[in-house]
Amino acid sequence: MKNRIDELFKTKKENILSIFLTAGYPKQTDTLEIIKQLDTSGVDMIEIGIPYSDPLADGPIIQQSSQIALENGVTLKNTFEQLQSLRSITQMPVLLMGYINTVLQFGIEQFYEKCHKVGIDGLILPDLPLEEFNTIHKPLAEKFNIHVVFLISPDTSTERIKLIDKHSNGFMYLVSSNSTTGSGKEFPKHLIQKVESIKQLHLKNPLLIGFGIKGNAEFKQACQLVNGAIIGSSFIQLLASSSNFKKDIPQFIFNIKN
Repeated sequence: MKNRIDELFKTKKENILSIFLTAGYPKQTDTLEIIKQLDTSGVDMIEIGIPYSDPLADGPIIQQSSQIALENGVTLKNTFEQLQSLRSITQMPVLLMGYINTVLQFGIEQFYEKCHKVGIDGLILPDLPLEEFNTIHKPLAEKFNIHVVFLISPDTSTERIKLIDKHSNGFMYLVSSNSTTGSGKEFPKHLIQKVESIKQLHLKNPLLIGFGIKGNAEFKQACQLVNGAIIGSSFIQLLASSSNFKKDIPQFIFNIKN
């Protein structure tokens, strides 16, 4: 069974742009319309955040979008209901990003099965331990053709990176610092040094950088280091201020890439 994430990285090795949005934000029914606009704007991959009351890895901008989505009545159940028509809108890779407690409440096997049914290609669960993934989640991920992506940081040991690379698929999500998303700092020297050392390991998984990628300058810098970048907080800010997704989303993506 082919996975769209693998197919993307087979055909494109650099300048990959992944965009993060929060399900049900700004309005509960906006998710598919946003994806529709991203699909025709030159984006390579989409991450959909599952709203959660205590998103530890997310900065204040994404936290606020998650809170608003929850107030909009968004649940994992109605997110899956909306995503039933996902594959009539886009064929690009789509991942869900969320927290393990949400998955546990939904039911682990049921969650993976639903992801498969609506056409989700991957998961990012920042608080899922690798050991728990291997024993409980990996058999389900393989059964339903879902790639589970793990985060690494500049402080992750070489041994740990090798272990994550061995047991996971899709790509590895390199956070640009040990802070939360949306910090907006320039890439530190030790991140650049870390990337150089990771490249020497000849890992099977590609690398994307996230956290603090705001615009064209950061995107270009990330693409010089690794296969591409993930943009979240600045896109959420655009959605918050936009009165015309059809006009503003393509312009935002154009500005990132040009």
